[in-house]
Amino acid sequence: MSKIQIMTDSASDISYADEQKYNISVIPFPITLGDKTYTSRVDFDNEQFFSLMAQYDEIPKTAQITPFQFQEIYLRQAQAGVTDLVLVLINSKGSSTYDNSVQAIELFYEEYPEYRDRLHIHSFDGMGYNALYGSPVVHAAQMCAEGASLEEILNYLTEILPRRQIYFGIYDLKYAAKSGRIPTAAAFLGTALNMKPVMNIFDRSITTAAKCRGERKLVEKVAEMSIAAMEPGSPYEIVYGSDPTCLDELRRLMVQQLGYEPAAAYQIGAAVAANAGPRVVGAAFTRKKEG
Repeated sequence: MSKIQIMTDSASDISYADEQKYNISVIPFPITLGDKTYTSRVDFDNEQFFSLMAQYDEIPKTAQITPFQFQEIYLRQAQAGVTDLVLVLINSKGSSTYDNSVQAIELFYEEYPEYRDRLHIHSFDGMGYNALYGSPVVHAAQMCAEGASLEEILNYLTEILPRRQIYFGIYDLKYAAKSGRIPTAAAFLGTALNMKPVMNIFDRSITTAAKCRGERKLVEKVAEMSIAAMEPGSPYEIVYGSDPTCLDELRRLMVQQLGYEPAAAYQIGAAVAANAGPRVVGAAFTRKKEG
């Protein structure tokens, strides 16, 4: 009898409630602040991490999940009787984690050949961060709970992940500048002129999609661009950080224009906040089909 396990990493920012409800396994990323290394989702929750960020002037550092760690994960899953392990992992352009998961598959079978025909490993590049792949992870786990076949789950992830997109606004440019997401000079100019960027995450790339003067226009621009790009009538998710008022304002604008509520709200965790800062606002959605 087959046993399917859905697994992701902590940069997907799925809620603790969904993690438990749908039995999703979450691999936590290590985060270093100052001279101490923490384990995300274990040593702190999001609010506690935002407080830690405020105590340090330096940028938090994240580390990849290594091939050796994946081999250990595969062994634990095999010993638990899992027959098909489905992983959806952080953007391969921003972390070596996905590539390490693939590299570890053959290494695992070489070390434990008895599991070659007993555990099948299916690893997907999440192609982004936060709800971009977190929402598909939750939906795949829902499908699994409702008795969907492995083929149906794999087909869903293969089709949906390349169409997922996020527009998000950044309020404090110092984190993006220091992490390399936005050049320092551009960050300095933006701060001086009160300019806020709207970033686009799509197809593994992060680009600056627009610039707005002032915070209110930032939320309006995120709503405008997201609605224009999304598949009409499809679900969407609101992305936010340490400031829930941004969440409320974007939700109001999206509902006002679309006529329906977001499917979920995703608060950014340590892996995303380390690069974008704790205060962001965004929308994740499924992009229109081309043609």
